Amino acid sequence: MKTAAIWILCLMLFLAGTAGAETPAKTPSETPLKTDQEGRDMHRVFYEIFVGSFSDSNGDGIGDLRGIINRLDYLNDGNPASEKSLGVEGIWLTPVFASPSYHKYDAADYDMIDPAFGTTDDLKELIRLCHERDMLVILDLALNHTSKQHPWYQGFLNAHASGDSENPQYNWYLWIDQDEKTPAGRLFIQEDEAGLQVEANFSENMPELDFDQEAVRQATLDVAKTYLALGVDGFRFDAAKYIYLGDHDKNIAFWSWYIGELKKIKPDVYTVAEVWDGEGVANRYEACMNCFRFSTSQAEGAIANAARGGNVNRWALSMQTYLDTIHEANPDAMSILFLSNHDMDRAAGYLPVSGGKAQMAANLYLLAPGSPFIYYGEEIGMKGSRGSENTDASRRLAMLWGDGDTVQDPAGSTYENQSPYTVQDLDGMQDSILNHYRKVIRARREHPEIARGSFTALQFDGTKAGGYLCTLEDSTVGIFHNTTNKPQELNLNGTEAAGLSQVDTVLAANPEKGGAGLEDGILTLGPQTSAILK
Repeated sequence: MKTAAIWILCLMLFLAGTAGAETPAKTPSETPLKTDQEGRDMHRVFYEIFVGSFSDSNGDGIGDLRGIINRLDYLNDGNPASEKSLGVEGIWLTPVFASPSYHKYDAADYDMIDPAFGTTDDLKELIRLCHERDMLVILDLALNHTSKQHPWYQGFLNAHASGDSENPQYNWYLWIDQDEKTPAGRLFIQEDEAGLQVEANFSENMPELDFDQEAVRQATLDVAKTYLALGVDGFRFDAAKYIYLGDHDKNIAFWSWYIGELKKIKPDVYTVAEVWDGEGVANRYEACMNCFRFSTSQAEGAIANAARGGNVNRWALSMQTYLDTIHEANPDAMSILFLSNHDMDRAAGYLPVSGGKAQMAANLYLLAPGSPFIYYGEEIGMKGSRGSENTDASRRLAMLWGDGDTVQDPAGSTYENQSPYTVQDLDGMQDSILNHYRKVIRARREHPEIARGSFTALQFDGTKAGGYLCTLEDSTVGIFHNTTNKPQELNLNGTEAAGLSQVDTVLAANPEKGGAGLEDGILTLGPQTSAILK
């Protein structure tokens, strides 16, 4: 379902379900408390790290695991009261397995850490140090395809070249005869020496595994088991809808089995999937695992549209509808919001920091329920887009530390219109985008109702400002946003927000212009300002 369609549906629901202004549109959406085996809350702020572009520890220009270790104090210094670290509660590492590419989404050996990134011991140390700071670590698993250099593929080719159909690896990859017509909508590579064509929809260097083979299922399951044994907390599953191209029922059945097997080992395993599709499709996968909410991302996504002065009432109602839907599919489902990732143009290119829109976007999605994901560098306003060269490398540029870090842009990148500010620059600016992110994440942590409380959308007539309530046990907070450039008033009297009595936290894109006040049930929000009320 496209974003515009979602908003139309939400508006129809609002008009049908509200007899007057300023009344909740729906009953609260319950968000069950999801904890791990040690009782830790799993509704966390994650930070995506494109490993090769983040921080270089050995001077070769390539980001590595030890570079991440060296930057842990920047991410989370282990002190919940600290105002110096970003305060993220988990990290997602893009693939770290041995691979011939810079991006590592084509594993040549799942059992080996790519030498450019470090060693297994480095990964184990990173996990240990993160756990000491109460941070989770999840790894990116691209399972539906491998590199052509993978031993599995070499064994598959050798079996075909020798005509040995009894070889256990003979059917490990999807193939058709050399002179057979390829199915419509699928891409194949010619392997002349083996006399066959092999399916490779993502790249000619990424042949696709055949998951109808029990041996393939078990081999890919063993990959995850290996890293769970090392201490990782879970996985982000790449291209989850491509295990069986075009067959969502078979995909969902596979993932239900796969994650079910992982939960036998680690009942609290954290899983999130890339199902890059409309919500009508993606929500089907919620029955077995959390999925990123793609309709909220990118330049025309719900977050950006609201942050650019859009109607927050629509945003709140869309969130309630979404939460109700995924919780019906799976009571344990979490909302996974994000602005951009390694496959998308960076958000600062369409949400300018100088105009306050980047700050408002952060308020909108980081102060929403579930487990939001920040793309590295978003918090300092980094830019990067595919551009005319059509290369994703330009979306994965080197982190701007400003302290002599030797990490370099990946090969093939061409983007030049980068932000002039570095972490070092922004760290000392009181009202910088970096410090704004720190404040928002800290506010979220100080109000656990936001992440996992029941959700009630509020609706207000005659204004684009709006908000919602989050209730956890006997505590309720209200989160209100004004994304416009003018002050707005919200009359809380007669609504379920009427019991809120004080402004607890104010998060303004421009503190000199923003602000919030509550008097006689009237909430006043300054331009581009969010407020948390108690």
